[in-house]
Amino acid sequence: MARFYHLGGSMLALLLSSPLLAAPQIGKFGIDTAGMDKSVKAGDDFVAYAGGTYLKELEIPADRSNFGMFTKLRDLSQERTRAILDATAAKPGSKGSESQKIGDFYASFLDEKTIEARGIRPLKPQLAAIAAIDSRAALATMLGRNNRLGAGSTIGIGFRQDLKNPDVFAVYLRQAGLGLPDRDYYLDPKFEAIRGKYKAYIATMFRLAGTADPEAKAQQVFDLETQMAKVFWSRVEQRQVEKTYNPAATADMAAQFPGLDWPRFLAAAGVADQPRLIVSTPSAVAGVANLVATAPLSAWQAWLTFNTLRGAAPYLPKTFAEADFAFNGTVLSGTPEQQARWKRGVDATQGALGEAVGKLYVAKYFPPEAKAKADDLVKNVIAAMDARLANLAWMDPATKVQARYKLAAFKAKIGYPDVWRDYSALQVDRGDLYGNVQRANAFQYERQLAKLGQPIDRSEWSMTPMTVNAYANPTWNEIVFPAAILQPPFFDPAADPAVNYGGIGLVIGHEISHHFDDQGRKYDKQGKLADWWTAEDISRFKALTNKVVAQYAGYEPLPGAHVNGELTLGENMADLAGLNVSLDAYHKSLNGKPAPVLDGLTGDQRFFLGFAQAWRQKYRDAALQQQLVTDPHTPGHFRPYVSRNVDAWYDSFGVKPGDKLYLAPADRIKVW
Repeated sequence: MARFYHLGGSMLALLLSSPLLAAPQIGKFGIDTAGMDKSVKAGDDFVAYAGGTYLKELEIPADRSNFGMFTKLRDLSQERTRAILDATAAKPGSKGSESQKIGDFYASFLDEKTIEARGIRPLKPQLAAIAAIDSRAALATMLGRNNRLGAGSTIGIGFRQDLKNPDVFAVYLRQAGLGLPDRDYYLDPKFEAIRGKYKAYIATMFRLAGTADPEAKAQQVFDLETQMAKVFWSRVEQRQVEKTYNPAATADMAAQFPGLDWPRFLAAAGVADQPRLIVSTPSAVAGVANLVATAPLSAWQAWLTFNTLRGAAPYLPKTFAEADFAFNGTVLSGTPEQQARWKRGVDATQGALGEAVGKLYVAKYFPPEAKAKADDLVKNVIAAMDARLANLAWMDPATKVQARYKLAAFKAKIGYPDVWRDYSALQVDRGDLYGNVQRANAFQYERQLAKLGQPIDRSEWSMTPMTVNAYANPTWNEIVFPAAILQPPFFDPAADPAVNYGGIGLVIGHEISHHFDDQGRKYDKQGKLADWWTAEDISRFKALTNKVVAQYAGYEPLPGAHVNGELTLGENMADLAGLNVSLDAYHKSLNGKPAPVLDGLTGDQRFFLGFAQAWRQKYRDAALQQQLVTDPHTPGHFRPYVSRNVDAWYDSFGVKPGDKLYLAPADRIKVW
């Protein structure tokens, strides 16, 4: 299970004017001193102190639900990718080549004239097949088939390493199929208004497709999804990795999860020959299987029809795309305007042909010297983590030895894959956008399906080089940093080291520590789900993580809406560890020499400010509310408050008792 690290914050001038290897453009040494608000004490509100003036002037663009550094860095990546796609679409190359597929896919998205002329004709075969469902067996076949097409199924099928045997791939079954962001949106009274708008949106999609009785069908869809939500696991429950590992013999599925015609479902999904499946959310799968047997076929047909329309909406005529955005963009996220078509086209093309596009992106925007210097920084942060593990007071000595063995076995992937993905089996037609999307979904599914029974290829990546993000994959004991995040202000080979360590250094430490957080610690150095801690270690660790849960649960990003300390525990622990480890690595990089004072700022001050300024971010209320319910990350503009747990922060900014963020030394959380 890969752990993804979602970033946020902003530094506008740098991103608009700075090429990859140029000197930082925000402040002489990478710190935006003009954006600080020194009228605020760092100890009262470190976020405001570090970036309050900048945040007051920052406006969220009309096509964004939030805006900040991550968003702007993503914009830069998107604009660079657009230039590549525009050139490739103008000269796509010979038929069957990667350049032809990239150029024609992007061109098919931009060809609004053809899309409008075709209307919903591309969907007719699928809609007719849904209308023809006349039995529970036929329903099971459709639900299984939809997994292959990415067309919506209430039992999702995925492929990943067997958590207890990570040298082989396994088939995983999980709950799926809700149209709203989370089960709470169906069950919590505070979302009642959104539920009404959701039903109206469903009816609109039916109406646009010319379906009779759109309101009645919308009610059927909503009622069915509400029943599904009642049996679904919460996001906190799904975080407990050992609870999601439930092997079942394929032959026993009908007895264990009655109601669904499992042979037909699995055959249609292409996995009927697998002797063993792993059920991630067993009670939810059981509840859904029962609904397959008991809910009216007409309700399931309405649900499948709506899911087909909803999934296809971005690739259909403007009326569908706008109706889909009006709910999913504006109602759920508060975004007033849809993104320009070229931006959506860039995202769609990257989704279908990510590594083919990435190959061109890396050649143009990620020089070898950037990769080499980032690799050095990764090694330094890993060494700092090793030193922390060696000196842990709360961990049993034998466990510490194993933890350091695990760290020593780490693999760090930097920039881009060593082996690029092969897209030769994917067909792309310049005049068939929806067909291209369907074929891309099927291609990806079949590529994963083909891994069953084959050796694990650990050279693979789960993100493209254009992705402004990073992740930890505990089953492969690896950390991964795509090219697009290895640029200012997270990383610049020419920048002040304090800023680099406060930026990308913290990201690296964050990802490393995921392998030792409340879930990552459950994997050994081979990536196997296993107990390798003593009971005493676990007890002491739990006492520390309880403090993390409590501290973050005290934050209130919206009136009456607090951070979910349990849902965000892993990410908050990773921020805490990342900050400490990257600071250690920065200090070690000085080789015993004092850090220079630049613009009146000490090295440690620049480190903490570089961290905090990278997280300057604003949200629309609806987007922030959705994040608090669904996202395991604390909202970006609250993440710099983790600094209050680090002694050096107090020394750097003169934080004293009585300051709002002050914690007594005994109350500062120190895990790693």
